[in-house]
Amino acid sequence: MSEGHAAVGAGTGQSAGHAAVGAGTAQGDGHAVVGTAARRGDAAPKVTGGARYSADVRLPGMLHAKVLRSPHAHARVVSVDATRARALNGVHAVLTRDDLGGLSPTYGYFVKDQPVVAIDRVRYVGDVVAAVAAVDERVALRALELIDVVYEPLPAVPDIDAALAADAPELFEEAPPGVVPPYGTGASGRLRPRRNVCYEFRYETGPEDAWAECDHVFEDTFVFSRMNHFHLEPFVTVADVRGEQIEIWTSTQNPFPLRKELARVLRVEENRIRVHVPYVGGGFGAKHNCKTEPIAILLSRMAGRPVRYCLTTEEGFLTLSQHSAVLTVRTGVLADGTFVARDSTVLLEAGAYSDGSPLVAEKAAYRMPGPYRWKRVESSCECVMTTTTPTGPFRGFGATQSTWASESQVDMIARRLGMDPYDLRMKNLKELGEPFVPGESGIDSDLAEGLDVVADALGYHARARTPNRGMGLAIGFKDGGGVNKPAQARVKVSTAGDVYVNCGTVEIGQGASTALCQVVAEVLGVPLRRVVYAPINTDVTPFDQGTNASSGMTVMGQAVLRAAEAVRAQVLEFAAGRLGCAPADLTLRDWAVRRGDEVTPLPGLIMAVFGGTGFEFSGSGFFKAPNSPEAPLDAPCVFWEIGWAGAEVEVDPDTGKVTVLQLVASGDVGKAVNTLICRGQDEGAAVMGLGQALFEEMRFDGGVLLNGEALDYRVPMAEDLPERFVSITQEQGHGPGPFGAKGAGEGAMVPVAAAIANAVHDATGARISALPLSPERVFDALRAR
Repeated sequence: MSEGHAAVGAGTGQSAGHAAVGAGTAQGDGHAVVGTAARRGDAAPKVTGGARYSADVRLPGMLHAKVLRSPHAHARVVSVDATRARALNGVHAVLTRDDLGGLSPTYGYFVKDQPVVAIDRVRYVGDVVAAVAAVDERVALRALELIDVVYEPLPAVPDIDAALAADAPELFEEAPPGVVPPYGTGASGRLRPRRNVCYEFRYETGPEDAWAECDHVFEDTFVFSRMNHFHLEPFVTVADVRGEQIEIWTSTQNPFPLRKELARVLRVEENRIRVHVPYVGGGFGAKHNCKTEPIAILLSRMAGRPVRYCLTTEEGFLTLSQHSAVLTVRTGVLADGTFVARDSTVLLEAGAYSDGSPLVAEKAAYRMPGPYRWKRVESSCECVMTTTTPTGPFRGFGATQSTWASESQVDMIARRLGMDPYDLRMKNLKELGEPFVPGESGIDSDLAEGLDVVADALGYHARARTPNRGMGLAIGFKDGGGVNKPAQARVKVSTAGDVYVNCGTVEIGQGASTALCQVVAEVLGVPLRRVVYAPINTDVTPFDQGTNASSGMTVMGQAVLRAAEAVRAQVLEFAAGRLGCAPADLTLRDWAVRRGDEVTPLPGLIMAVFGGTGFEFSGSGFFKAPNSPEAPLDAPCVFWEIGWAGAEVEVDPDTGKVTVLQLVASGDVGKAVNTLICRGQDEGAAVMGLGQALFEEMRFDGGVLLNGEALDYRVPMAEDLPERFVSITQEQGHGPGPFGAKGAGEGAMVPVAAAIANAVHDATGARISALPLSPERVFDALRAR
């Protein structure tokens, strides 16, 4: 690395720290705003309680919605009678399957299989059967008790094995509408390839006879547990339907695709739907596509009044979760540890409805090779339907599952060959610029350099061998920026030099609204305080595909950069015309143009032409990665989001308890537009990975969720942080975003679980192949060894 600096600890009350390593600080790279730890624009309203979320929206005459949920994991809905509920004083609307006429009553991503309310059957405990809008939640809950539903119970399929059994009941006897997107070289997809599988993705490259070269072939199976997103803000929508106009305030990460899907379900034009997105209190992937929106809209339409539909935390557990998975990996190597071939099979548990499962399947299978060089790769992933909570996008988006299996097996292979796991990784890592697979973009991080940063911070090479203490490393690897993802942005500047950034990236706590404003402030040469981030309103905000795939700084960032550059060009051309010079003779700073030592404030020039009302300069920007038939996923990866993790653990042999003594997490952000925001993203991701490794697991019994509430679902707390917790922001400078930036926020989560499991193996010789690494699992593994 060219240089590095250390910063103060993370303020947890325990030993913690942060280091930034890489391309240079703002003082040394000529940037005034980019590269600083500028205070977030949303900091003051959030810490003072002034921030407005969807849950805070109040409209005159607003009603409150509640839903009736299925008590059965699988049943036919024989009848639904809401007569008594509709007669209850204070109830203004009741929605059942009988009210879905004239709609396209199911929604989803690739597969449209989830009904607004149950139609013919329910498929998990918690499936929505009916909805009520009343003057308050108390009355709505009372009305739910008056809805009479007759069920005919059907056999449940509570897990993957049960769903794939030859005698398993088919959860969808008739195929729901679905599509397979276009793929490039080596990739393919299929709808419903077998019973209770909604989608299959496959990828292969290289000669099949590569296996004949292998000196050793190792096959291992790993189990990945299901996590809840556990965002602090619940799923919530306020809907106001007035005549033909539908207006909603909702907690979503993708307002424009949501508008499109709502228009399809409601069978109305998109311009009849206006989506507002205030601050979003965390999403982690859960807040995509339809959730609370269709029910809120239909109840508002029926009642003729605004309706607020806000889920409880417990209902959030019944709405969406991460995919659990079973991953089988077969790897062939030479005697010296050179990787040759990898064949992997992934079974994702999709739950009752497909949601984003097909997209996650693409990524889980595609990323199974990891950051290594192979002659032959074959990967497949199936989405298996079960009678449990639906599963969908989750931070890491398939990379968490694939990295858990891949990086665990790399360590296992190293020990079988008598090699240090660090050396085996270094021997096989792809180099900077090397294509991931044929037709794909090149790796844009120095993988070996990044691994050395973490290994050195951990003290990996100088570690002392102590009983029941060990160290482990892992590399998280995912393609970032999304596939076929367009973004538009608009920047405008007033006569006085006040700047407005208008784009569809949702502020979900990640700090994108501040970082994008920093990009604009840098381009226009104005202080950051002069730049504001406009609220999102789909009627006037430029289009964006969604806030996901760590795309804010690489996809939308480029659109915003181009919009700011377009505005700057307009301003300089205008000023040059007034001053009788060429635009290239001028520079723009502090809302004045400079030619040599001559400084001309712009407000006077503008007013002289446009009069007392002044004028606004406005520029638009657009970015989309180009498509390519050679790229397996139809478009080359925008950037590669890499995370490195190292852990030191101590294992109590009498109880199986794992104590993480050190956790070092690092991501390469290319160039940190805001250093503090990047640090927060990496540290938050690493702690989420810690929870995945040691605590978090949704537990089902026969399809019934046992720990679906905050008191029973274990997440990391401050006291669980390691004694030494270090994050390292790498700025290797190879990113495609503004000023060399890359995306952040997922990479540092992805390798943490494998690093901790590898450290447990190093400490005890016992390999735990299922998450989380609970004391029971570790103790059983120690006894088995």
